[in-house]
Amino acid sequence: MLNQIIERKREDLLDIVLPEDANLPKRSFKDALLSPNRFIALIAEVKKASPSKGVIQEHFQPEEIAKAYERAKADCLSVLTDGPFFQGKNAYLTSIKHKVSLPVLRKDFIIDSIQVEESRRIGADAILLIGEALEPSKLYELYEEAVQKGMDVLVEVHEEKTLEGILNMFTPEIIGVNNRNLKTFETSVRQTERIAAMIPEGAVLVSESGIGKTEDLSFVKNCGAKAVLVGESLMKEPSQQQAVHALFGEENDE
Repeated sequence: MLNQIIERKREDLLDIVLPEDANLPKRSFKDALLSPNRFIALIAEVKKASPSKGVIQEHFQPEEIAKAYERAKADCLSVLTDGPFFQGKNAYLTSIKHKVSLPVLRKDFIIDSIQVEESRRIGADAILLIGEALEPSKLYELYEEAVQKGMDVLVEVHEEKTLEGILNMFTPEIIGVNNRNLKTFETSVRQTERIAAMIPEGAVLVSESGIGKTEDLSFVKNCGAKAVLVGESLMKEPSQQQAVHALFGEENDE
């Protein structure tokens, strides 16, 4: 599936027209992860659909979802902007950035320099770069460009060998472990445990996908994760604010 998405993304690059600069203030994604509201930082995801689950939320109101996450004291937001596979839009990120004060990650399949500039213009505070989608040298090139443009970068990997190749090139400040097998779509937080030992000292470890209960948070925290990125388990609930409180085992104050 990843290969299919990347092939489509390469085709779509030809149609990108850079938008006007939204001129939105930059917020530090990394600082928010290092100063969490709870025992582990939460990156809460705004996502309408996915290739594996289809439409997750029919009556999708991205701004309202983002505000609900903010009320629930999420530390950062992740916004899907890929259209063909996740039914996302760049406009979702920009409108959310106008409505909340949290740092916002652009979650997309970024493979080219023009997408980095596009991310800056639509207001992203951070971008996602996927290790399995890019050669280490290309990933490093895009990473450096994003940093120069004032954005943080979440470098995501699933396999140990992918991280090894990246670390031979440079050390990302924020490293995400995707607990979802990109071939089978199965998830296991044990993937974070397996890769945690490879994370360099000083890098911020983020555990992504397959996190749906408080025990999962404790497990990855004990593995060394400083943050979690949670999407589907929050988005499938009718109230995202209530879903965040439930995830952390808290009384709901909605």
